[in-house]
Amino acid sequence: MKPYKLALIPASLLAMTSFAFAGEIKADDVVFAEGAVTASLTGVAGDAANGRKVFANRKQGNCLACHVNTDLSEQPFHGEVGPPLDGVAGRWEEAQLRGILVNSKNTFEGSIMPSFYRTTNGARPLKKFDGKTILSAQQVEDVLAYLKTLQEWRVL
Repeated sequence: MKPYKLALIPASLLAMTSFAFAGEIKADDVVFAEGAVTASLTGVAGDAANGRKVFANRKQGNCLACHVNTDLSEQPFHGEVGPPLDGVAGRWEEAQLRGILVNSKNTFEGSIMPSFYRTTNGARPLKKFDGKTILSAQQVEDVLAYLKTLQEWRVL
C-alpha cells in the first residue's frame, strides 16, 4: 500500500468516530438513568438568554402557565399548578433538570407537565403534532441553561 493511502485511513476513521458523537440526539433515542439525562441533547452549550425567552413564550415552553418564577415578574399570569422555580438550580442537578424537561413522567409519575422532547407523549393530541416534539433539542438545552441561573428564592 502506498504511504499516502495509509495516511488517509486514520483520518477517515477519526472522521467517522467524530461524526458518531456529533449532532443532536433524536427524541426517541434519549437515554435516561433514574429520570436523569446526563448527555447533552445537542453537544452545544445552552443559551440562557434564549432559554428565558422560550420559558416565557406562551407558544413554546409556556412554563409560566404552571410555575411561578420571580425572575420573570414582568410577565403576567404565573401558574400555581407546579412548584415555584425560584432556586430550582439549587434543588436539582443539571442531568435531573434535563430529564424533567425531556420527559417529566420519568421523575414525577402522573405529572401533567408535558414532555417537551418526546414524539409521543399525549401532550399534543392533535394530528398535526404527531411525531413532533414541543421543543427542539437546542431549545431544551437553552431552557436548561436558563434554569441553571435560578439559584435563589425570591419574593414576587
